[in-house]
Amino acid sequence: MNFKEISAAVEEDFQAVDQLINQQLHTRVPLVQEVGNYIIQSGGKRLRPLISLLSARAAGYEGQQHINIAAVVEFLHTATLLHDDVVDKSDLRRGRATVNSVWGNAPSVLVGDFLISRAFQMVVSMGNLRVLGIISDATNLIAEGEVLQLINCRDPETTEERYMEVIHYKTAKMFEAAAEAGAVLAKPENGLESCFAVYADHLGRAFQLIDDALDYTGNADEMGKNVGDDLAEGKPTLPLIEAIKRGTPEESALIKSAIKNGGLDHLEAITAAVHNSGALDYTLESALNQSRLAKEALSKVPSSKYKDALIGLADLAVNRDH
Repeated sequence: MNFKEISAAVEEDFQAVDQLINQQLHTRVPLVQEVGNYIIQSGGKRLRPLISLLSARAAGYEGQQHINIAAVVEFLHTATLLHDDVVDKSDLRRGRATVNSVWGNAPSVLVGDFLISRAFQMVVSMGNLRVLGIISDATNLIAEGEVLQLINCRDPETTEERYMEVIHYKTAKMFEAAAEAGAVLAKPENGLESCFAVYADHLGRAFQLIDDALDYTGNADEMGKNVGDDLAEGKPTLPLIEAIKRGTPEESALIKSAIKNGGLDHLEAITAAVHNSGALDYTLESALNQSRLAKEALSKVPSSKYKDALIGLADLAVNRDH
């Protein structure tokens, strides 16, 4: 299944999410709306809202509150992108100039704050304390993940365990919250919502692992970002961590130096080391394992086109080139 086929399972819901997002972006401050519109409409797949919609329907929910959750998740995710780009000093995302490179750091941070506060206004309006708890806990852990990544940055001694902790907090947690909050609406018996949470945690990890692998296989046009960005920023991702372990002493020293000092002076040599050492294959195998675990987590979920779409998403996560 491709992304279009997967999202077709909740096509009407997806359209309703778009409408709600546009409504909730309305503000009396023109710059907030201008920046908000720019990044919200920048061509992202809205993967996290899709997970919310599919999880809610797969759990048997027949109402409309999942539309609200999906929009909330997209606002929170967008806010993290705005803040990330400021921290990372990025100038390209999804093939377009980042907000901070167009408007500056201050508007990026402040509009991100607006999106977070608007998201919580929307959650509170639902009057569902369980959903509020899931979303607020996730937001807090994501912030912790950002700090953890900052601590690991330029540290060539970062372990695979520490790396996996970061991607659980920083990436997978929003996937998990999106799925669990959607499923909770159905009030499934026997704690079925936990199946969706576990599914989405593994799905998020798989997506991030593939993203990190693509940094050494893709190009900027395909990925909508600058290839080698993570290396330039001194971020020790799994391909680099594993290449340090598996590479020759010279390759390990080169990668450690690049992580510690940042920059792309030796990108070609490091890319070759990632490939030749087997580190890239190891990363891809790790992603495939996370995808498998995601699908296994849905074993107790009743069959439906929504469950099929979630399984398709787990397959798509590890079968893509951007």
